[in-house]
Amino acid sequence: MPAETTDTLPGGIVDVVVIGGGAAGLNGALVLARSRRSVVVIDSGSPRNAPAEGVHGLLGMDGTPPAELLRRGREEVRRYGGRVVTGEVISASPGDHGEGDPGFIVQLADGSTVHARRTLVATGLRDVLPDIPGLARHWGRGLVHCPYCHGWEVRDEPIGILAVGPPSIHHALLFRQLTDDLVYFTGATDLDRDTRARFAARNIRIVDTPVSGVESDEDGITGVRLDDGHLVPRRILAVATTMLARTEGLEDLRLPMEDMPAGMGRRLVSGMAGTTAVPGVWVAGNATDLTAQVGASAAAGALAGAHMNADLAAADTDAALAAAQRATTPT
Repeated sequence: MPAETTDTLPGGIVDVVVIGGGAAGLNGALVLARSRRSVVVIDSGSPRNAPAEGVHGLLGMDGTPPAELLRRGREEVRRYGGRVVTGEVISASPGDHGEGDPGFIVQLADGSTVHARRTLVATGLRDVLPDIPGLARHWGRGLVHCPYCHGWEVRDEPIGILAVGPPSIHHALLFRQLTDDLVYFTGATDLDRDTRARFAARNIRIVDTPVSGVESDEDGITGVRLDDGHLVPRRILAVATTMLARTEGLEDLRLPMEDMPAGMGRRLVSGMAGTTAVPGVWVAGNATDLTAQVGASAAAGALAGAHMNADLAAADTDAALAAAQRATTPT
């Protein structure tokens, strides 16, 4: 889903390059552009929520199609002088631009480059689904992962939980709030006696027979096929995906990463306002907060943008002071 239009890359050095044009990256760019910072957003055009019909849980924008939300965001960034460029980042590396200020060189797949004083990484994540035949093509429609993103839309449907580990237990309890007809497929996972009792108390049916595939028709999912041949009718399936921060092309930045517990995934490590261990690099959104919805990602981008502007303001002042002192020092 590329941007409708793409801007040209500026010559010279910009204040900030934003890698990733989703909610976090665009909101960070918006805050920076409104602070009169020169900012370029590099957008690969492959947002995580592209298959979804609408964004939910975002006050004032609930139900807005993801593509429309991003279109509006790009327009707003451009309104304040920011640039949004469609492209794929193949490398990002430190490149000192003088005066002791951190600097970065970002290269795109078409051979063009961006030179920037600071970098905001907002690349998002990719979801890894269980390897079950017939499952992946329903992603974002009949196959969902977030009860807050999709829950209302699938309420009262026959829902199945495809267990992948301990997070699936919590998943089941959340989806039980949305339907009275919930089946938990244990797959290769184990349920202890206490969890089974809790599920029974909530009328959550447990199926221990391994799953062999997902059946569907022209209207979507029809059921889950078991190894013994039985079909359990379902219209909606929910799965806790393994979420992996997108880091392709960022290897030279040497950003610290960490594995999340219970096989949840892997994220870029960040501190207050998205700071990282690499001077001059911030990170915001799902690349560091795997469970953040659109609103939380946008808020994180705004906070990172404000923090980056403050850092740049301090650097500008240091440079101005050094220049003033040189001008008054006898040669």
